[in-house]
Amino acid sequence: MVVEQTPDRASRRVNLPNFLTLTRIFFVPLLVAALVQEQLQFEAWGIEITNEWLALAIFLVAAATDLLDGYLARRWGQVTTIGTLLDPIADKLLISAALVSLVQVRAVPAWMVILIIGREFAVSGLRSIAAAEGYTIKASELGKTKMVAEVLAISLIMASIRHPELQSWAHGLMWAVVIFATASAVDYFRKFWRRIDDRIKNRRRRELLLLERRRRREARAAMSQSGSGVGGVRGTIS
Repeated sequence: MVVEQTPDRASRRVNLPNFLTLTRIFFVPLLVAALVQEQLQFEAWGIEITNEWLALAIFLVAAATDLLDGYLARRWGQVTTIGTLLDPIADKLLISAALVSLVQVRAVPAWMVILIIGREFAVSGLRSIAAAEGYTIKASELGKTKMVAEVLAISLIMASIRHPELQSWAHGLMWAVVIFATASAVDYFRKFWRRIDDRIKNRRRRELLLLERRRRREARAAMSQSGSGVGGVRGTIS
């Protein structure tokens, strides 16, 4: 028996991946508030929850929506323009907000955060220029590895605030994030420059071909004019 899908159910199914992306953006101010509010502490089901654990829970749930929305969009064939635009913005907002908040509580060096966030702006700028030129720079494996390393590193740093024994692991992962961020940025610049260089060379080649064709047409026109002039002189003499 075939069950016919109602419009309401289809609408919910279509909008769920985008809703998860918007939810991830909504989690950003909650994450910042939980991290910087150092006196936040309460009990739930007999368990003492501090602001660091609450922030970690919010961050992990938000990171999980990043995996889920992409999976559902691809599985249901609901890859939309707004989802494609909002998903990387939501990712950058989440990671940047978490890192800046960790700098505020002195849990991570500021120079690392500046380098990582600066890389995000640079890569976003390259992609925007590439899109304006009519081609797409796809996410590299280094970029995907960097995102996974960022989630792990930020999670460990949040946990290490209450458990100092995790700090060495957390800072080691942050160094890995810096390395992956730098390497992936170089890879994006290399791809961008190669495409731009090829485009400039092709454009210059087309301009030279057009110029050569124009010269040939002008040469033919000049020869035809000189030929008709000679013919007219001969007719006059005869």
